[in-house]
Amino acid sequence: MDICFSDEHEAFRDEVRAFLNDALTDELREAARFCPGIFLDYEHNMLWHRILYAQGWVAPSWPAEYGGTGWDLARRYIWSTEATLAGAPSTAPMGLGMCGPMLIGHGTLRQKDYYLPRILSGEDYWCQGYSEPGSGSDLASLKLKASVDGTDLILNGTKIWTTHAHYANRMFALVRTDDSGKPQQGITFLLLEMDTPGVSVEPIVFASGTHEVNQVFFDDVRVPRANVVGKENDGWSVAKYLLEFERGGGGSAAHQTALKRVRALAATVDAGGLPLAQDEAFKRRLDETEVQLQAVQYTEFRIMAALSKGQNPGPESSIMKEFGASIGQRITELAVEAMGYHINPHQPEARTVGQNIAPVGPEAGVVAFPRYFNLRALSIAGGTNEVQKNIVAKLVLGL
Repeated sequence: MDICFSDEHEAFRDEVRAFLNDALTDELREAARFCPGIFLDYEHNMLWHRILYAQGWVAPSWPAEYGGTGWDLARRYIWSTEATLAGAPSTAPMGLGMCGPMLIGHGTLRQKDYYLPRILSGEDYWCQGYSEPGSGSDLASLKLKASVDGTDLILNGTKIWTTHAHYANRMFALVRTDDSGKPQQGITFLLLEMDTPGVSVEPIVFASGTHEVNQVFFDDVRVPRANVVGKENDGWSVAKYLLEFERGGGGSAAHQTALKRVRALAATVDAGGLPLAQDEAFKRRLDETEVQLQAVQYTEFRIMAALSKGQNPGPESSIMKEFGASIGQRITELAVEAMGYHINPHQPEARTVGQNIAPVGPEAGVVAFPRYFNLRALSIAGGTNEVQKNIVAKLVLGL
């Protein structure tokens, strides 16, 4: 496999590095460094979003005709890698990474013309209404009822684990419009406004003390049927298309950066008179993780090659999702182990952007435990690891 980039792409890499060097402030880098999980805090997320929007780089994967960069796969890979290495924050994925591509693929012309510019500008901030209490990983068992009443659908029920619903002004959701057939056949994909009467949001606070997810309740909520994406009762097809984007990347650059930080941390921690980085058992686990990351990176290259031929992510996205989740969790476990007894203090103030409070122990410790807790969800969110393995077994291995 030839993994060298062309001179044109290397020139683009230089352009990206120059932009990041100019655009990234100390505040934005600090916000990314102190981020306890996957989602950056809303304030700094939108600050970085607006900088990228002004540059015209906020939607790297979108076609140029819809306001995206129109970059090829190599440029998108270079951008994501260099942004990670530079310590840039990530953008919220619900609008740019999921809802937008879904609308490009399945939305009506009216829906595209209205929503896509608002996603790009940041005027609309989206959350995802998929999971429900009691459904577990069986998304087809959802029960949020949507009853037809003329030109409206009336929603009653609840969604749970809804990330950033307390900030979002819009939600894309799966709702139950028919109970008569197979569970997948009675689901409809719907767009709705969060300030609609009858919508209420209740916080769910993580064990780490962070508030990222919520439970959303719907009490006779009226949503125009014009907000249906695709056909009523055929939302399962739209949902599967969108999940390919949610599951689409292993994020090897982010994991490699995180692993380097663990190595640096282990070099400063005393383990019986020697740095922990020299402990044979710990060093072996670091090296094994790095080997896994190299395998993930080469798999990313293979997927890029397939996508360049016009193919969809398909079941390969499930492979990357499972690998990425498992490795992300493993790295947080190594970080917690490296911190030793310094992992115990709960010090959210020390990971507040602009703080001047000295942390207890190494600075990495202020996010090590919150990230450990937060990334427990990686093996569930977007489809459990077990579901991903079943998809691979069926569609790749033919079992």
